[in-house]
Amino acid sequence: MKKILMVLTSHSEMENTDSKTGVWLGEFTDPYYEFLDAGYTVKLVSPKGGRPPVDPMSELTENVTESNRRFQDDQQSKDAFSHTSPISQISASDYDAVFYPGGHGPIWDLATNNESGLLIHAFLDQGKPVAAVCHGPAALLSAENLKPGFLKGKVLSAFSDTEETLVGRSGNVPYLLETKLKEHGADVKTALVPFLSHVETDGLLITGQNPLSAGPVAKALIDLLK
Repeated sequence: MKKILMVLTSHSEMENTDSKTGVWLGEFTDPYYEFLDAGYTVKLVSPKGGRPPVDPMSELTENVTESNRRFQDDQQSKDAFSHTSPISQISASDYDAVFYPGGHGPIWDLATNNESGLLIHAFLDQGKPVAAVCHGPAALLSAENLKPGFLKGKVLSAFSDTEETLVGRSGNVPYLLETKLKEHGADVKTALVPFLSHVETDGLLITGQNPLSAGPVAKALIDLLK
């Protein structure tokens, strides 16, 4: 049975605003149930352990997905979400792939978390896929920090600068993710129209642009594992 590691943010604060962030719920639940329905087991971890913060906007009616509703009725999964293990306790050798959901949180904590960066390199060194969606690809910045040049030439997708501006949060983040990835030499590709699904696969790296891309990234990961 395939075992998937999902790494969630522990960060909730934003800059220049009282608004909170955290995990974008649908970017967790959409892939989570893709993996469970494919017969995989899923382990949830985060930098701090415990229950990750959830971006309140992702729980608004217009952003609720079918998987969100399924999650609300799934006590076992809610318990697992409330009791994530710290990343420090995890070894890549115990899992077949790793998936990083978004929400704005990762651009603060996972982007600078050395344990997460080491984990990404361990998965890739062992020939195992690394997947991320929306702001989840910020986790790749920690891998870049540990091995400068890691991102150079990598074909990725991530939440675009245009989308950040359109959701009104470009003034509440320390940097724009698309720009930051490009600064490190990544070839960032996005959909022609903002907020449409877009997925890129570059070897063992699978990345998606936005919340609508979360399920498709998970399906691409499942296809790769097959």
